Amino acid sequence: METVILAVVIAVVVIAALGGLVIGTRRKKPLPPPPPKAPDITAPPAEPHVGDEAETPREEPRRTIEEVDLPGGPAPVVVEEPPAVPPLEKAPELEIPEPTAGRLVRLRARLSRSQTALGKGLLTLLSREHLDDETWEEIEDTLLTADVGVQPTQELVEGLRERVKVLGTRTPAELRGLLRDELLKLVGTDIDRTVKTEPADRKPGIVMVVGVNGTGKTTTTGKLARVLVADGRTVVLGAADTFRAAAADQLQTWGERVGAYTVRGPEGGDPASVAFDAVKEGKEMGVDVVLIDTAGRLHTKTGLMDELGKVKRVVEKHAPLDEVLLVLDATTGQNGLVQARVFAEVVDITGIVLTKLDGTAKGGIVIAVQRELGVPVKLVGLGEGADDLAPFEPEAFVDALIGD
Repeated sequence: METVILAVVIAVVVIAALGGLVIGTRRKKPLPPPPPKAPDITAPPAEPHVGDEAETPREEPRRTIEEVDLPGGPAPVVVEEPPAVPPLEKAPELEIPEPTAGRLVRLRARLSRSQTALGKGLLTLLSREHLDDETWEEIEDTLLTADVGVQPTQELVEGLRERVKVLGTRTPAELRGLLRDELLKLVGTDIDRTVKTEPADRKPGIVMVVGVNGTGKTTTTGKLARVLVADGRTVVLGAADTFRAAAADQLQTWGERVGAYTVRGPEGGDPASVAFDAVKEGKEMGVDVVLIDTAGRLHTKTGLMDELGKVKRVVEKHAPLDEVLLVLDATTGQNGLVQARVFAEVVDITGIVLTKLDGTAKGGIVIAVQRELGVPVKLVGLGEGADDLAPFEPEAFVDALIGD
């Protein structure tokens, strides 16, 4: 029995010793390192300790005090710049056109080409000692080349031959006087060349300007406005040339330079409607004259010429036309007479404006076109300047042709 108890005690001691050995061995084994702890983003940065090296400062732009948001402070006030106000456009100053009285006399030097071909040529031939048939034929050729026309040329030569025969001797002054008298007979000094713009019973006077493309019709209408303003009249312009690009702009520019109001319509619109509105506006505004610029009609286009007649009829629903001025290019010569004839069949031409008279040696066209239409030349264009449209004066014209 004692032996059994002793064996149990020994066994317990051995088990305890072995357990302690196992426990001691486990304690000596190193534990694994703890997992890294996540940084606390809300925690303030750790204070540097003595001996720690300073961190290299980062390159960042410095902010002004206005740009720093203070905790709990009001939002920064942004002051907006006021919008830039565009400068006001200065109204164009109105031009004061040159007076029309004596304008042709001032521009007579522009007729130098016609003077050389017609006036000086005739005086040279007439100064020959013997005026035989051959010389008179040369005189006729000179007149025909200057577009005087066949019938007027025959009249002029017959008159000169008769007067030279009676006179006998011929000094240069006497020859000049003879030629001046005969040319004045052909040009006509007893014709009323006033542009009718002041009807006695109403206002405004109505003037329609017609002509073929390329004759300077729109420019002439603008220059005519200057002539009227220079004579103290108020003007409304009707831009009834709705088919040519920028024609209305061109006419409006001419009007603005002298203070004339321009009535216009849409491009490609009805010309008769624009003309009707222009006269209506002129009445309401109480102006003196309404100038209507029509489209440049090709005289070979029957339909377009019929439309020109329609413009005339529509305008006359307001009042009769006081003037229908036909603009002709003096450099076209006899072709201009064909144009004049066709226009005269459509509308009643009352006066002629000859443009580019300074650029031709055919000054005799003045005589020929008057004979063709039976109406006077009332205005002539002698240059590109704004005030180069002059009332036609027969004496000044003939004196310019034959020289001093």
